[in-house]
Amino acid sequence: MDKIKAFFANRWVGFTLATLLYVLWFVVWTGNLWFLLGIVVIYDLYISKYLYRSIGKKNEEWCAKSSTYRSVYEWVNAIVFATVVATLIHIFFFQMYVIPSSSMEKTMLVGDYLYVSKVTYGPQMPNTPLAFPFVHHTMPFSTTKKSFSEAIKWPYKRLKGLREIERDDVVVFNFPAGDTVLLENQGVTYYDVLREYQREYGLQRGREELERNYTIISRPVDKRENYIKRCVAIAGDTIRIENTTLYVNGKEQGEIPEKQYCYSIETSSPLSAYAIEQMGITEMSGNGNFYFSPLTKSMVEQFKAMNNVTKIEPYIAEDECFPYSDRYAWTADNMGPLWIPKAGASIALNEDTWPLYERVIDVYEDNDVEVRDGHYYINGEEATSYTFKMDYYWMMGDNRHNSADSRYWGFVPEDHIVGKASFIWLSMDKSKSFPANIRWNRLFKKVR
Repeated sequence: MDKIKAFFANRWVGFTLATLLYVLWFVVWTGNLWFLLGIVVIYDLYISKYLYRSIGKKNEEWCAKSSTYRSVYEWVNAIVFATVVATLIHIFFFQMYVIPSSSMEKTMLVGDYLYVSKVTYGPQMPNTPLAFPFVHHTMPFSTTKKSFSEAIKWPYKRLKGLREIERDDVVVFNFPAGDTVLLENQGVTYYDVLREYQREYGLQRGREELERNYTIISRPVDKRENYIKRCVAIAGDTIRIENTTLYVNGKEQGEIPEKQYCYSIETSSPLSAYAIEQMGITEMSGNGNFYFSPLTKSMVEQFKAMNNVTKIEPYIAEDECFPYSDRYAWTADNMGPLWIPKAGASIALNEDTWPLYERVIDVYEDNDVEVRDGHYYINGEEATSYTFKMDYYWMMGDNRHNSADSRYWGFVPEDHIVGKASFIWLSMDKSKSFPANIRWNRLFKKVR
């Protein structure tokens, strides 16, 4: 045992093991050869100890002389260490996410705290590495001051993960339409408001009026709002929605027990609050003899079995949706067929494909596009086809009629993927007080 302890206490052994771990993590996994410079620091820590002789030894002397200095140093040292460790964990392994809206009910509830694995699909290196720690895009105690600097910008790079995204995975991603933000009203989507202005004032004047009324900013991919939805289709798939039913590659989507659609319910006598609560219904409007609520398949069967329910009918949404083009009179519950772009695949550029894939080519894949006299120009050259650089995904909420998802803003590029929702580590009902607000039956529940 003493020999083993002496072996690991040897500074060259420590240097070798630390270097091996560092190279495998920071050099091989990230693929960034610049990180090899870190070996110099490891060598100094274990072997040469130049920094210790020039700085560390003096620091120890100051700590011995002044208790105030020692206390400040210990606090600063602990905070820096915790910040570095937490940042590395956040970038490479996992992050926490809290469900803010009902778009995924009943699969997930408002107040569910999720463990989001970044290792599953591979962690993405940050686009803006210079940022205030532990905040997303806005400084604490501010609604407008950004928390990051774009002085350094890194291109998209994803490290190798355990597997690729699969259909029906629940995924956290950066909101694709969050590239442009109305600073004074961040709760709405810029493009939705722009369409309203352009309907009222016309294309050019509508944009000018919007710019006059709001401060408009842009955000890099990694600083856009985080969304969570179910990936219903992957790159290369073709989707179609008919009267709320989703078809992927010609087949109806597999059963998701907690999926909800809205229904209108007519009754001969009012529904009791107890019955509504026992069924787990959290959103319901109406009273007396008419109600409107999102329901799962099992809830619909329970209502049909009630003696005082005289009629229950599914709601069919007719609101305008992607791609917001006169060429496609699609609605949220009736749309497609639509092909999901795949890296390396090509499409012909024409009047049918341009409304569907213009934003992908222009914004997500960073090309300069122009249409003149029925001809398409990409980066100044006329093009009759386009080959995609990235994979794309189609995301939808399980609460289908209360979800702002791909039906309204289109495809999710691979460089927007954050991670896979793995399990619920805490769930709290905001309508109740502690400890009744803790949903004990949801703790450590796996997300399916």
